[in-house]
Amino acid sequence: MAAVLLAAGSVWIAPTAAAVVPPVVDDSLLPPAGPAAPPGPTEPIGDCQSGAAPVRSQPATQLAMLDLAAVQRLSRGFGQTVAVIDTGVARHRLLPRLTAGGDYVSAGDGTRDCDGHGTAVAGIVAASGDPAFSGVAPDAAILAIRQSSNEFRRTDGDAPSGVGDVETLALAVRAAADLGATVINISSVACVSADVGIDDGSLGAALGYAVDVKNAVVVSAAGNVGGQCTEQNPVTAGAGRPDWASVEVVVSPAWYDDLVLTVGSVDGDGRPSGFSLAGPWVDVAAPGESVVSLSSDGEGLMNSIDDEPVSGTSYAAPVVSGLAALVRARSPHLTARQVMQRIEQTARHPSSGWDPYVGSGVVDPLAAVSADAGPPPSTPTSGVRVAAADTVPTDSRARSVAFGGAAAAVAIVVAVAASRLRGRDVTRH
Repeated sequence: MAAVLLAAGSVWIAPTAAAVVPPVVDDSLLPPAGPAAPPGPTEPIGDCQSGAAPVRSQPATQLAMLDLAAVQRLSRGFGQTVAVIDTGVARHRLLPRLTAGGDYVSAGDGTRDCDGHGTAVAGIVAASGDPAFSGVAPDAAILAIRQSSNEFRRTDGDAPSGVGDVETLALAVRAAADLGATVINISSVACVSADVGIDDGSLGAALGYAVDVKNAVVVSAAGNVGGQCTEQNPVTAGAGRPDWASVEVVVSPAWYDDLVLTVGSVDGDGRPSGFSLAGPWVDVAAPGESVVSLSSDGEGLMNSIDDEPVSGTSYAAPVVSGLAALVRARSPHLTARQVMQRIEQTARHPSSGWDPYVGSGVVDPLAAVSADAGPPPSTPTSGVRVAAADTVPTDSRARSVAFGGAAAAVAIVVAVAASRLRGRDVTRH
């Protein structure tokens, strides 16, 4: 039986077997403009610290496969503002163009990061000023919006620990667009079973507003299997086309496929990461394993949590957000939708042309920045290998790691039917 799409937005209920369809955007659900504020009284759970371990010896970074030195001779993202809607972004010596965008977790302006996740995401986008580590778009500005945190809790009612839900995410997306962000990065996902559904109509309306009214590119993580996304979506190897009918796990905001550029993760050889959630909304992929980025201490770099490497689709998404800033700086005449199309068309396409793990393929920054958009290449444009779906390794661990262990760092509370599910994964077009 087909899923029933309700008029109030993107809530859908499947009494029996679900046949998921793309959600409908209802512009009447657009959240109001206004200053950022928590949805209710909150308090910190403990000390404001991420627990991320500093880099003790400089390793090769996950960005090495992208040949950013060649790309940055053409564009460095100057004049672009990338909103990082996350756990906040700490002021850091390698983020000289950081601007406060607001706080939906506590009293603040968005430039405090008790989880450490948002700072790492921002560093991948735009870190600059140190030869040891550079972001994808080092001349872009970062707009910091703290929308969620596992280090805070609501003090009213019996709400669980963790602050942030799809309603505050919708408010943050609208705020980022109104504040002039040209690119919006969302490395948090709400992930639930297809027979339950997600009440996220206001988020869909906010995404539509950002893209089609304010001309902002929105980039989202695909989600991680083993974190909040407890199961992998079934896929048909080499199918070469999106298959909504087989979806068992729904991801927001990724399932707004016409509005969000959704990013899966690959390893340093271009193989799909075992934890990367597949789905018909996946558009491209980027490196998201063995991550090096900025520490929230304001000074250094980090690359591990509890001696485990940092990995996750939430760190692949900012690679593409940085790339969008590079393209927009180089080709300012392109609309947000044209930028998304160019990034997809210039990706290193798998043999099937489209793959449920990597979408149109691993991003190719040099091709995206330097080439006019055209038909997809028939063969990869570099030596990076794109593995077929049937060769993806199985990895049930929640390797989006974040800060606080194997579960990921950002809490996204999703209204689900009559109950509420927490999204712990901080880990279309």
